[in-house]
Amino acid sequence: MSDLYATSEERDRRGVRLAILALAGMLGGLYLVGLLFIGASVPDNTRVAGVGIGGLSHDEAVERLETELGHRVDDPIQLTWQGKQFQLDPEEAGLHLDVEATVRAAGGGRSWNPVRMTEILLTSGEVRPVIDVDKQALDAAVAGIAQQIDVAAVEPRVVFAAGGERTVLQARSGHALDRRAVADDTVAAYLRSDRPVQLQIRAVEPTVDTADVNRALNDVAAPAISGPIRLRLPNRTVDLTVPQFAPALSLQGRDGSLAPTFDIGRLIQTTHVLRQQIDVRPQNARVVLRPGGPAIVPSRPGRRLVPANVAAAISPVLTSTGAARTVQIGTSTWEAPFTTEDARRLGIRRVVSSQMRSFPSAGYLNVNLRRATRLVNGTVLKPGDTFSFNESVGRRTPANGFTRGNAQRRGSARSPGGGVSLVSTALFNAAFFAGLGDVEHHNFAVYNDHYPLGRDAAVGWPGADLRFKNTTPYGVLIESWIDRSTSRHGGKVHVRMWSTKYWNVMAGKAQRFNVRPPDRTFDRSRRCRAQPGQAGFDVVVYRFFQRSGADKVDHKERMRASYLPSDRVICHPRPQRGPRGRGH
Repeated sequence: MSDLYATSEERDRRGVRLAILALAGMLGGLYLVGLLFIGASVPDNTRVAGVGIGGLSHDEAVERLETELGHRVDDPIQLTWQGKQFQLDPEEAGLHLDVEATVRAAGGGRSWNPVRMTEILLTSGEVRPVIDVDKQALDAAVAGIAQQIDVAAVEPRVVFAAGGERTVLQARSGHALDRRAVADDTVAAYLRSDRPVQLQIRAVEPTVDTADVNRALNDVAAPAISGPIRLRLPNRTVDLTVPQFAPALSLQGRDGSLAPTFDIGRLIQTTHVLRQQIDVRPQNARVVLRPGGPAIVPSRPGRRLVPANVAAAISPVLTSTGAARTVQIGTSTWEAPFTTEDARRLGIRRVVSSQMRSFPSAGYLNVNLRRATRLVNGTVLKPGDTFSFNESVGRRTPANGFTRGNAQRRGSARSPGGGVSLVSTALFNAAFFAGLGDVEHHNFAVYNDHYPLGRDAAVGWPGADLRFKNTTPYGVLIESWIDRSTSRHGGKVHVRMWSTKYWNVMAGKAQRFNVRPPDRTFDRSRRCRAQPGQAGFDVVVYRFFQRSGADKVDHKERMRASYLPSDRVICHPRPQRGPRGRGH
């Protein structure tokens, strides 16, 4: 049909179609022109963190940024607040420059997306670098700075004296780092600015105001100290007085109000006397010697009033008055620190070593050796415990049950506790063969053949001590006693170690060496006592350890003893003068 006969409506539709086709053709032409114009290069005058990359291809721009910014990406980021300087390590803060994405953002590389093409055409000047952010690492780094800056607001408090007097401690404002804002500012400044990032700080105000304090003084503080609080215990009733609880009480501000709070450590101190009247201490299990051997005395639990439970019980009635200030409270079981089962685990069942030392008939030896063995008898060493002779026996004085006697068999000196080294030597040898650890022992200065060679143990107060450590996994009980001497026969010192056999111990010794002959001394006094003299020498004693039930030696120990020579004393009295002659 000819346009001549077309209706006006048809002509209008045809015109719209032609206009749309013309616009599409024009846009397509612009698109092709833009695609040819833009190409794959970065738009001119483009800079990233001060580095010019305009006109460069994508790869050239990437290479230039890596070269120019490579030495800056690890530079610490400086931050400041009120003259204080802080810094963040970009690596630790989780900040990484994405060079490829940055070049793409700057327009590098051909794009077929018309929207992207429009963005590129409009891009010019400074382009922000694209930063990959590890949010968790950045938050942790900012939190580290916040710990140095944050000051919490101090809520008001009301504290009480023993007499009930009240003191109001005023509130104080605080401040805190705005962590989210600082994190954003840090990312924005990274590689873009050499100036320190100004930290953003926000004020932190207390949640409790003056009106809240006044209300708490009337509604809580006044009734809280109005009188004692009655505690109904299972077997008695006691009054908890104001001086006993008030110093531990305070009204603490939180969430817009003041609430009663107890300082449990302070309450422990202020209720000490009251708890002494109520508490029953537990009894530890004990290992004791009976005629048939070691026996366990079972532990027994006690009971106690727990201050934390007291605080929890009385808090609800602090605002009450009169008879309403009464609470029911129970005592708690107080378990023994060392229970019957603990005692069983020590494994003290049999004799693992024993020693006997003879001593001559002497009254002072009966007294001193009996006293020393009684003080040591029954000692229990748990694994890891160390025995000390001087700590166990104490000072050798008449007040402690000792008497004077010869300190050495060949000497004439008399001292309190003379002869106790017989006990210490027996103890040392029992410990030696039980496989216990040698911590401290001292040989006599001069060898005495009444003692085992190299295994004597001299003690003195103060000074020389005998100490050995229980290095086995079992407990050790020491049994010691004497057979008293009489006028007809000497006595004996006995020591036994009870435990579970852990080591088989064998002793060995080398020949004496470094022998030193004695000197001669002439004594012309009437009280002279001749002495034969004795050479000094050194000797090494070995201890071989074999695990109980094993066939081979596990290890050995070496102990060296050195003895001084003892002078030979020769009595050479002066010749007596004859009678004087008379003159004629």
